Amino acid sequence: MIEFRHVSKRYPPGINALTDVDFRIADGELAVISGHSGAGKSTLLKLVAAVEQPSGGAVVVNGQNVGALKRAAIPYLRRNLGLVFQDQKLLFDRNIFENVMLPLSIAGFPPREAAKRVRAALDKVGLLDREKALPIALSGGEQQRLAIARAVVGRPNLLLADEPTAHLDPETARDVAQIFRDFHQVGVSVVVATYDPTLFPDARRIVLDHGAVAAS
Repeated sequence: MIEFRHVSKRYPPGINALTDVDFRIADGELAVISGHSGAGKSTLLKLVAAVEQPSGGAVVVNGQNVGALKRAAIPYLRRNLGLVFQDQKLLFDRNIFENVMLPLSIAGFPPREAAKRVRAALDKVGLLDREKALPIALSGGEQQRLAIARAVVGRPNLLLADEPTAHLDPETARDVAQIFRDFHQVGVSVVVATYDPTLFPDARRIVLDHGAVAAS
């Protein structure tokens, strides 16, 4: 569950990215955050993941006020989150398998169990047969699939994605959107910020307009 309670976010020198944002997303829901460029979509997702802290109000994720978490507690919060941001942060000196393995290695998973999870995640995004390739050899759509595999390999209960289909051709964008819908259908809560909400026609839609909720 995600709840925004009258949340505001200001950046120096007094730029209001979000103003009095108030809504709730239920467990297991597929929600799309839409709005014009600069509406506050990316900021909203960063608040959920505790990448940023609110200037006012409270962001509650699975019962925790994430804006009040101590720095040491944030990694534990993110173990239940899958994050797909515009800056994919792929490691281009490591192959596909190693990129997806990284979060499990950091979390201390036993190697054999981790390898099974990596191959299961790659299979879900259609990259299992490319596991030894380097990211540079992938198309833009395949790199996005790789980022999704890395985000879900820990089997999170909440998946956040910021413009996951940006810069992709329409057919590839539809394929990537379907991956998110597939995870939603097996019970994962999914929140996607996108300039093109038509890719998720059946999703709950929260519209931002200059940092405020215009529709939810």
